[in-house]
Amino acid sequence: MPPVRKVMIVEGETDRDRVLQVLREPVHIICTGGTLSYEKVEARIEPLYAADCEVYVLVDADAPGMKLRNQLRQELPHATHLYTRRMYREVAATPLDVLASILEAAHFAVDETWLQVAQRPPSRDWPSGVDGAGRRRR
Repeated sequence: MPPVRKVMIVEGETDRDRVLQVLREPVHIICTGGTLSYEKVEARIEPLYAADCEVYVLVDADAPGMKLRNQLRQELPHATHLYTRRMYREVAATPLDVLASILEAAHFAVDETWLQVAQRPPSRDWPSGVDGAGRRRR
């Protein structure tokens, strides 16, 4: 089996589990626990400096997530930053079809079932205020 070439940094285990629901390729996912101490940087982040891999950062769209993102931007300037929509605030709360679209745009292999949900037009059978994926419109 070829080595994993992509690494994704997320805040927590629920974020990791959510991402794994849509991915269809091997990706090493690092959970920071929401913060980066010196020990975590040394143990988890520093090995990425020398590794021949693509590093992605996907953290929550809230104040702690932005603080972590800024810290990772300093530690890993070569990392690609992915963003969930502010309306969902958390990666774990991002609908799977939206998450699949975010990851596909970054050239990850994703379960195409979720992309089809994202592209499905709203149905007239849904009650007013609900979109074609069954989510409430805002």
